[in-house]
Amino acid sequence: MTLGRWLNRSGFGLLSPALLLLIAVFAAPLLVLLPVSLHPYVPGRGIGTSWTFDNYLAILGDGFRLEIIGRSLSLGIIVVATTLVIGYPLAYFLARTGSRLRPWLIMLVIFPLLLNVVVRSFGWIVLLSNYGLVNELLIGVGLIDRPLKLIFNFTGLLIGLTHIFLPFMVLVLIGTIQGIPRDLEDAARTMGASRAAVFLKVTLPLSAPGVLSGGILVFVLTISALVTPRLLGGPTYQVMSTLIFDEFLKILNWPRGAAMAFILTTIVLLLIWVSGRLSRRWTVVR
Repeated sequence: MTLGRWLNRSGFGLLSPALLLLIAVFAAPLLVLLPVSLHPYVPGRGIGTSWTFDNYLAILGDGFRLEIIGRSLSLGIIVVATTLVIGYPLAYFLARTGSRLRPWLIMLVIFPLLLNVVVRSFGWIVLLSNYGLVNELLIGVGLIDRPLKLIFNFTGLLIGLTHIFLPFMVLVLIGTIQGIPRDLEDAARTMGASRAAVFLKVTLPLSAPGVLSGGILVFVLTISALVTPRLLGGPTYQVMSTLIFDEFLKILNWPRGAAMAFILTTIVLLLIWVSGRLSRRWTVVR
């Protein structure tokens, strides 16, 4: 059997363009950075020639960097929770409504994606700054006496990332909820189940794969985001992405920055692998 016929029969020929693209834009840069992460950093000279694991050991043994890793992961989990709480009701309404306004409502959800992330982040700076619209409004109605610190901390970063990544969660959930047959919900109501029981025992379990997919997508985007954490978190509230940026472009310690990048990539790949396993197990159970 020739190579061309084997590729056609196995289906690998159809996948090869995507695999080649994935290797070119994802695997190749990682393979280039891997040797860099295994070299020492020599002050005043740059990347050394010897091989060592000291960069990884220094990161995993440094309380400051471990705190930043934990902060990034906890931020990702909280952003997933907030986008899910806000996005699920919105996605359910958009998936089930028969209104003529539905396309326009979906367009409103997608519209923030058409704006540059820098513009959206600066917009939140204008709104949340000490003399921004939010603080001025709260002071004007007498709820507070002094401006609240809403940027350059966890609060501002959470608000900005939730706003930026909410459309991803909503769009994933819309497709999942639309795929749930309405006959199942109608049958449950016919059997005497209340609307709350139908949602908790039929709709929510069947939409769990979409919740898992949307959660993984938002989590990965959150812990790898750079522009919004840099603008809304400021120089004092660092996460993994901003720390990697500083290692490469400010401190010029490329080996340690490459090691941090590999740790972040490992976390992302591990989450994708776990989500795939959970999704397949959920499909088998169903």
